[in-house]
Amino acid sequence: MKTALLSSADFLPLGPAAAGTVREALRLLHRANPALSWTGWLNVTLAALAVALLLIDHRLVTGAPVWLKPLKFSLSIIAFAWALGWLLASLPAAAQRSVQFLSWGVALSMAVEQAVIFVQAARGTTSHYNGSSGLNAALFGLMGLFIAVNTLMTTWALYLVWHYQPAGPAGYVWGMRLGLLVFLVGSVLGGFMIHNMQHTVGAPDGGPGLPGLGWSTRAGDLRAAHFLGMHALQVLPLLGWALSRTLPQQATALTWTGAALYAGAVGGLFMLAMAGRPLWAGQ
Repeated sequence: MKTALLSSADFLPLGPAAAGTVREALRLLHRANPALSWTGWLNVTLAALAVALLLIDHRLVTGAPVWLKPLKFSLSIIAFAWALGWLLASLPAAAQRSVQFLSWGVALSMAVEQAVIFVQAARGTTSHYNGSSGLNAALFGLMGLFIAVNTLMTTWALYLVWHYQPAGPAGYVWGMRLGLLVFLVGSVLGGFMIHNMQHTVGAPDGGPGLPGLGWSTRAGDLRAAHFLGMHALQVLPLLGWALSRTLPQQATALTWTGAALYAGAVGGLFMLAMAGRPLWAGQ
């Protein structure tokens, strides 16, 4: 990773305003953070593989197509890795040695997690909360270890964006900081599911769920709050950038207000799940 940073204009809005093309955006991302760039591209390949396997392998695990979870995780990791890469590239050169180290830590963590998910899907069993055999418990434990590593790396990223002054207008900077903070709250909710050894509250995992997402329609499901919290990493920096463009004088206050409402929505979904109530009740 080069220590010379791109200009702040290159990274707003989470893609280079100067170039205006997806190809140029991805080229600049790779220049700024090759570790997270390659992590995203690896998961593009894995997403394509999961789609192909969905078409030919019709096995079900906990009532869902066996390759659906690998596909969803691949897409989620693409969004996470590339967004984090853009955000960290906004930091000054003094922070880049730390950025390089934590980026490779995130890349390794995501590679291990996806390896376990794909291996377990190929074996026709669940990757998460699976202690049904010594091998399954060991694989879940390995994945849990690297989930913890990833959480530590993103906590470090949060420290860096608060300790240093990132490039960009105030609304964008606060969106970045608050987005990482709410993202870590979403990560903690993931840890809560690991502690419970399931994501459903009030019923076993599996059964009827929302199309595509799989969130339970008969009981509480912690994945809704987890999902919303994790994607604060993309939503809040974009919100801050948009407000900086349209309402520059009020951008900071409005970004904080938007972040508070977003965090409140995460908390509301968490409480709904803990009460054993689904986001949308099925028939």
